Amino acid sequence: MAESIRIVACPTCRAEVRWEAQSRYRPFCSERCRLIDLGQWASENYRVPAEEETPPGELPPAAH
Repeated sequence: MAESIRIVACPTCRAEVRWEAQSRYRPFCSERCRLIDLGQWASENYRVPAEEETPPGELPPAAH
């Protein structure tokens, strides 16, 4: 049985990328798209939402 190759969209330019070991920059289509994405993270254009956690044993700040 022939193995099917998964095709994904490059997160930067949306080009089709074959998801296989030979796809050096997967999920990106090229080094250029990979570096563009890295630059977005480095310049803080992309952010992961987070909530501040209260360390164990401390009271949370008072709500005003």
